[in-house]
Amino acid sequence: MTQGFIMNRQFSRSSASALALAVALGLFNGQAAQAAVTLTDEGVVVDGASADATADQDQPSPESAAADEDSGGLTDIVVTATKRETNLQRTPISISVMGAETIRERKVQSLMDLADGGIPSLRVAPFESRQSALTVGIRGIVPLDANQPAREQGVGIYIDGVYLGRQHGLNTGLFDVERVEVLKGPQGTLFGRNTEGGAVSIISKAPTGEFGGRVDGGFGSLGSYNAGVHLNIPTIAGFSFKFDAVVAHQGPVTKNPLPGQAGWGQFDRQGLRAAVRWQPFEGLTNDFSFDMAHDENSPYYSQLLNYNPNNCVGGGSNLAPLPIPSGSTCVTPGTNFIGTQGTIRALTPGVVVNGQTLMREADIGVPQKLTVDKTFGFTNVLKWKFGPELELRSITAWRGVEVEQNDNAGGLHRVPVFNVTAACSAATPCAFSRYSRADLFQRQFSQELQAVGSIGQVDYVLGLYYFNERVRDDAATPNSMGAIAVLSGATVVGVNFAPIPFCTGAPNPTLGNAVQGCSIDRASRVFSKSYAAYGQLTWNPTDALHVTVGGRYTNDKKKGELLFSRGVNYITSPATAAINGYTPLDKSWNRFNPMATVAYDFSSSVHGYVKYATGYRAGGASSRTSDYRAFDPEDVKSYEVGLKADFFDRRARINVAAYMMDRKGSQVDLSTIQPTATGNFNNLVTFNAPGTTKIRGVEVDLTVKPTDRLKFDLSYAYTYTDIPAVPVTYREFTSAGVPTGNSSTVLQKFYIVYTPRNAASGSVDYEIPVGSGDTKVKFHVDANYSQATQSFDQFATKADESFIVNARLSLIDIDLSGGPKLNIGLWSRNLFDNQLVYRRDPSNSLPSVQSTAVAGVPNITQIGSVSGILGDYGNFNMPRTFGIDASLKF
Repeated sequence: MTQGFIMNRQFSRSSASALALAVALGLFNGQAAQAAVTLTDEGVVVDGASADATADQDQPSPESAAADEDSGGLTDIVVTATKRETNLQRTPISISVMGAETIRERKVQSLMDLADGGIPSLRVAPFESRQSALTVGIRGIVPLDANQPAREQGVGIYIDGVYLGRQHGLNTGLFDVERVEVLKGPQGTLFGRNTEGGAVSIISKAPTGEFGGRVDGGFGSLGSYNAGVHLNIPTIAGFSFKFDAVVAHQGPVTKNPLPGQAGWGQFDRQGLRAAVRWQPFEGLTNDFSFDMAHDENSPYYSQLLNYNPNNCVGGGSNLAPLPIPSGSTCVTPGTNFIGTQGTIRALTPGVVVNGQTLMREADIGVPQKLTVDKTFGFTNVLKWKFGPELELRSITAWRGVEVEQNDNAGGLHRVPVFNVTAACSAATPCAFSRYSRADLFQRQFSQELQAVGSIGQVDYVLGLYYFNERVRDDAATPNSMGAIAVLSGATVVGVNFAPIPFCTGAPNPTLGNAVQGCSIDRASRVFSKSYAAYGQLTWNPTDALHVTVGGRYTNDKKKGELLFSRGVNYITSPATAAINGYTPLDKSWNRFNPMATVAYDFSSSVHGYVKYATGYRAGGASSRTSDYRAFDPEDVKSYEVGLKADFFDRRARINVAAYMMDRKGSQVDLSTIQPTATGNFNNLVTFNAPGTTKIRGVEVDLTVKPTDRLKFDLSYAYTYTDIPAVPVTYREFTSAGVPTGNSSTVLQKFYIVYTPRNAASGSVDYEIPVGSGDTKVKFHVDANYSQATQSFDQFATKADESFIVNARLSLIDIDLSGGPKLNIGLWSRNLFDNQLVYRRDPSNSLPSVQSTAVAGVPNITQIGSVSGILGDYGNFNMPRTFGIDASLKF
């Protein structure tokens, strides 16, 4: 298990192999990579929080620890981002290390709490507005829609060395985390596929073999509470045990006026983890763990931010298109409309437009069940160290995810749009409130073998990897509400809203009673296998020069089927599926990803490197298309130069990295019309953009510790991205909706989502001793800024810029009769209650491509429809939250 430990100031490669793996570093703002580390009788301490040291290696001597402590400066930290123990400052990778202390300081309970930008290069956001699936990006590698079973992520997420195949279930509660390593840039050699942007490695605390533990608890605003029990059992016959149990609850951020229904933004999480460490003799360690988590949550509320913001003009029932005025903003990107037709509909009475503040109660109540996420699995890590020349490792894991998704956060803030007329009656209400319901079932098995060691001047890592995954999903989007006109004679004088029956269809004879009883809109299943062999060698001809080369060969196989789409059962109606152009996915891809690094130690405190690295993201198919449109992998090459330095007698540390990344075959998404046997439908098509996507950036991390009590951290990331304009071809249709065989091509600009050009984070920590013991008052405040950026890749429209401040006041290490120690803290996230839109969808504020015939118009793809225009809708960040918590360590 990867861990960090104290090192003396004269650290060398040979002395590193004799030191222990130890310590919980801490989880959030990138500052923990420079955290102060000292040794106590109870273990290793990071930023004042004692963490259990591992028992499988020797620990650093008290003399070397005292030397560092006496210096009062910043200490060295060891990480294993390269699969072997290395000094963080001498590791030629841009890394942020975060640990248990920072988790507490920032009140991080799940990965979603990383969304405020504490690590500027790491971006985290919910997919759509759903807590059940997260979008994670690093250095501009951010997929918009990795929510599909046949599509992969661009950043690898690992828990205890095990790759997680789906973005679903990532937001379940964290267990007893020792630390997180955020590796920036392609990790295609040692970590493999789907790490072209980087990797996030979450490491759990291992059993200590001694009796002890910790009890956590707290409560706060929004009816929130959390509790955790973490217990270590003494070693018995070579076996050490550790048990963790956590719960976390939060009430709704936005209330639902409909009685008996869930609100929005709430969650209720429980998790259990059991770990056992077996050490039958010196050199052999086997760690086995099993975990399970249950998360019931609801999406964040989607508000109508404005009304017809582009001042589009209705065309009524005109047979000829209206000309689009010169300079008009009512232009849909990537289209060649010569005019528009349709009517701009008035807002339905009762609908609230609010783009300035978070709504704490919805304007219209709608049916809303909680989404249910279940994650579970086991991991076995075997390490057998024969000596410094060879250590053999085996990482075996089986995991699963099951999701029952319920998302009805839009209400009347999104299509369908309608006018309330006398036809909206109790017998035939005008339906609205698209209820996105889906099921996902995933299982994965992985096996990795590693050989790690040093022979003479060469350090090496060799490995074999196998991954097997099967996923199936189904989805339905029924309308769940009805509008009923209130009449005075024949005149509409008001409107009432009421739930309408939905999901009442009979079970599908082939697929069963899918989507929680709803009629299926689409369903698919995918089987993926990946095989890889890799190696990395570092030659150290002198104490200062280090040359590393490596490579990884990967073979990916993916088979997938579209089972149901747009009213067609593809299993029982293969002829109709063929008319839709359907082809099952059966693809295989081979890649060799090389890397090379030259690192040089200019002195004991200044280290530089130049690096070439590659990575790739596997291809797949879009289950949102009726032909199951396949797309190929995307590949990235990265060129990086970095400098890491300590100065002012180790009172200050600066790490700088500058990089250029070129990506080919960028996977982008486009909403377009697809003709099918049952009509023309607007589908989300994923395809590979031609040309080279350019990503350029600079990252700076600065830590200053002017006194033993005071520490400042500042991180900054500049990220430039550019996807070349993509030629998009539209098929032409006659006024009867029949394809003419002709087509037109338009250049479409695409954007990389959730990637601000400029982002920064800063923090201040100050400690004041209390009394003669170890008790201290600690003050922590951090501020995080992100420039406005796109949240949809085919629209230039940006969400809001972000500035979030978090704070905590703690009384720590309170000695209770010479035994247990107590920590008490007051905390607040988003201290100044800054309300901002983090996700803005303009698709309902611009003309759409016609999917039905337009009388008298020879080519309907040249005519935009304004009948569905309403306005931008989106989601606000979390409001200010606050509370009190306590932790008792025994």
